[in-house]
Amino acid sequence: MITLINGTPSDLVPANDRGLLYGDGVFRTLKRVGGVSRCWPRQYAKLAADCAALNLRCPDAALLAAELAQLPPDCVAKIIVTRGPGARGYAVAVDAMPTRIVTASALPDYPASYSISGVKVHLCHLRLASQPRLAGVKHLNRLENVLARMEWNDASIAEGILLDEAGSVIEGTMSNVFCYRAGRLHTPDLSNCGVAGVQRDRILAFAEELGLTVMVAPLSLDALMMAEEVMLCNSVIGVWQVREFNGRVWHSGAISACLRSLLEERDD
Repeated sequence: MITLINGTPSDLVPANDRGLLYGDGVFRTLKRVGGVSRCWPRQYAKLAADCAALNLRCPDAALLAAELAQLPPDCVAKIIVTRGPGARGYAVAVDAMPTRIVTASALPDYPASYSISGVKVHLCHLRLASQPRLAGVKHLNRLENVLARMEWNDASIAEGILLDEAGSVIEGTMSNVFCYRAGRLHTPDLSNCGVAGVQRDRILAFAEELGLTVMVAPLSLDALMMAEEVMLCNSVIGVWQVREFNGRVWHSGAISACLRSLLEERDD
């Protein structure tokens, strides 16, 4: 793995960095393909918005783009922005200097069947807590996701679905969730918890182009189970259709395939 700390090759951060101490920071994960950082304008806009939500100074877009260009042409890139080193305690210094970390990892070798015939998914026991102040933000405290991912070791299970305390579907442990039924594409409202990913935004835009009615609203588990297609998305996997979940099996669907192609072929 290649790591740049504030633009310098290194894998060391100070022990008093607030990202390490408190999860005080944000991150974004994206693919680089053929030397191109996919969907970079959208990715940077999300990074800037998440920094603003934490009142955190966001690095300049050109600076980050130049650092991404130092990574391998084909990789998974990750940008982390922390509040930087600080004194003990939760109070934030007015002159805090953010730490920026840019890393490159190998592209995952997922089975081709995940995209062709879909994936088996686990219903997580852990429930996401409500925190509207952080809802949608990809902040560094991902302990709920870590604990949820620990619930299974079965290699045939590709992902887990997370519900909130009220039992509504929110997201996957590493993905956003969509379902399709009767001409409507539905994704959960993330006003209280969950991460709003770049690919979620892109799918919502593409759905309107395809003439699909889009619903961003609370999604019950029963409604998800009655859907004609259920799909997962993020910037690394693109779109996976759910094949098996909570006792139900779905066949490959046209909407999932169409959205997968659009995400792969376009960069807007």
